[in-house]
Amino acid sequence: MVSVVVAPWGGEPVLVRAGDELHDAASTMKVAVLAALYRSGADLDAEVPVVNRFASVAGGEFGNDPGWDSDPQPWALLGGTAPLRTLAERMITHSSNLATNLCLARAGHEAVADVWRRAGATRSASPRGIEDYAARDAGVHNRVSALDLVRLLQSLADEPELLALLERNAFRVDLAAGLPPGTRIAFKNGWFPGVRHSVGLVRPEDCPPYLLAVCYTGPLASGEDEADPAARLLARVSAAVWQRRHDIASASSPSSAASLSRLMRTKPGWPGSSK
Repeated sequence: MVSVVVAPWGGEPVLVRAGDELHDAASTMKVAVLAALYRSGADLDAEVPVVNRFASVAGGEFGNDPGWDSDPQPWALLGGTAPLRTLAERMITHSSNLATNLCLARAGHEAVADVWRRAGATRSASPRGIEDYAARDAGVHNRVSALDLVRLLQSLADEPELLALLERNAFRVDLAAGLPPGTRIAFKNGWFPGVRHSVGLVRPEDCPPYLLAVCYTGPLASGEDEADPAARLLARVSAAVWQRRHDIASASSPSSAASLSRLMRTKPGWPGSSK
């Protein structure tokens, strides 16, 4: 299943394909945790204990597996302390699972839920921590739709510090890889075997910025950080959208949006293209 949503920055979507389809959130939910933490008023320069025990929403405790984490740096601090700001940064720039759960413990699940509500999300929620398998087995799931991911990024319009942090994402193999070198993009991706998603705000120099969310669930996703065939699929979608970037801001009418959709689908590699 591939879901795709394209929207001008500050505007309504002009291209939607399976936009309300739910996917496992993977690490895209870390954007909501980031917003909740920053909006909480917490002292981001305060040193917090780096631990690997967290309260499960199903009761009891759970911990993260370093073998499933893409970022070794927070693990090197285990047993010590780290500034909350540093943990928030590693959560986004290197998609640290351990840092995410430490930030979530400070922000709280209700604050994260409020981020989704304020964004206008209609289907997405992230009610549990990363690797809270007891909660997952009890039916508590982190899930997102491409439409809600676009709404989530739109909701950060008045928080440039958060968008600037998203521009520093180190994993540039999907949406960013489909753009010309040097193109600014504030984005967050997420992956594990069977899943690869990414949502980003693209800022071309020659036209207004636009939002793109692509969610893929299927066997093409290997779960690797970098060498993931599904990441290359997302890059091709991103490249196809880039080729039509001048049409996005003006595609406000149904006929224009339909035209944009047809033009994109003629690009090789676009999901559903005959080429």
